[in-house]
Amino acid sequence: MEKLQGFTDHVMLYVKTLVKWLLAAALIGTVGGAVGSLFHLGVEYATELRTEVPALLYALPLAGVLIVALYRFLRTQDVGTNAVLDAVHQGRELPILLIPAIFLATLLTHLAGGSAGREGAALQIGGDLGEHFGKMLRMDDKDCRLATLCGMSALFSALFGTPLAAVFFALEVVSIGVLYYSGLIPCITSSLMAYAVSLRFGIEPMRFAVAAPETGALTLARAAVLALGCALVSILFCEMLHRTEHLAERLVKNDYLRAFLGGCLVIALTLLAGRRDYNGAGGHVIAAALGGTAKPEAFLLKIVFTAITLGCGFKGGEIVPTLFVGSTFGCAAGALLGLPAGFAAALGITGLFCGMTNCPITSLLISVELFGADGLLCYAVVCAVSYVCSGYRGLYSSQTILYSKLRAEFINVHTK
Repeated sequence: MEKLQGFTDHVMLYVKTLVKWLLAAALIGTVGGAVGSLFHLGVEYATELRTEVPALLYALPLAGVLIVALYRFLRTQDVGTNAVLDAVHQGRELPILLIPAIFLATLLTHLAGGSAGREGAALQIGGDLGEHFGKMLRMDDKDCRLATLCGMSALFSALFGTPLAAVFFALEVVSIGVLYYSGLIPCITSSLMAYAVSLRFGIEPMRFAVAAPETGALTLARAAVLALGCALVSILFCEMLHRTEHLAERLVKNDYLRAFLGGCLVIALTLLAGRRDYNGAGGHVIAAALGGTAKPEAFLLKIVFTAITLGCGFKGGEIVPTLFVGSTFGCAAGALLGLPAGFAAALGITGLFCGMTNCPITSLLISVELFGADGLLCYAVVCAVSYVCSGYRGLYSSQTILYSKLRAEFINVHTK
């Protein structure tokens, strides 16, 4: 009888936990999906307005000053995506005012033509939302960390339109080498709910029709060479992002002046480039590259524009610029390797995302959700080679890599 009672109690514990997380994650996903959809529409509107009124570019220095003032007013300086990862690692508390701060600052950056994305900002909004919902529901510290992951999945799913990749990105990005499997059900639930909400808002998920060549030994070898190039470009991009930020802080101590001068520099570079392709997220350039057209210098210019924008205090994200750099580099390099340009651009996106985030599983899932399963072996090869050859660098310094990329050894190091 005691064994039966123990078994019943054991089953009820799992049932209660399942029901708890289904309800909590559905709530986080619904609210996160709505906030993420509004954020998506806001960035889209800001981009359209900037396109219609090109003179808004000259307001970029003022936008930088306003962003610094906003962050100081809301007391959210030095709180970014790394803080969200720390909230999962260490239970660090996130300020609720980070949500309006990053929301408005990203809109200002895109409105005035700064080179940035939106998914990095979405991770901050989602992680903050999830953590505070966890506290509101009186969860303990461990469960609040899972709620943070739920929020990250929800916002990524709503903005990117890749619900499966959103789940594994949240589970994978914090500690490379260990997946938070306890977060599978919560994150899948929140991601699917957010995705459904985004569809109700009329947001179309990113999808591209990319034809893959026949998968053979030569094609796989060419994909591996392209992946090596993606790994090197990801190292360059990460170094540029980190070093530009440190250099700007060292040369210009005043935050307001740094943002103002950074805006002026982006304006000057835009005029020198003679085109607006490198301002904003650059979604049209990504689409063109996947269609087989890209300028060979585009990936380098986007790296420079993005490093200056984010390094001088503007806000947004690095993910869409990563897709820009990956697609244009892949398109240009594919011609040299004998790969179809559009397919090479898709491989470039996959390889660069993997090299920048150190998330091979997420990268493979993103390739399937964005481009379909044709050429899956090529995408897998690109993920594997790019992950190993990109070393221990990454977008987020709070990210930890638990196991060596070169041998079966526990190392537990932070990315550089």
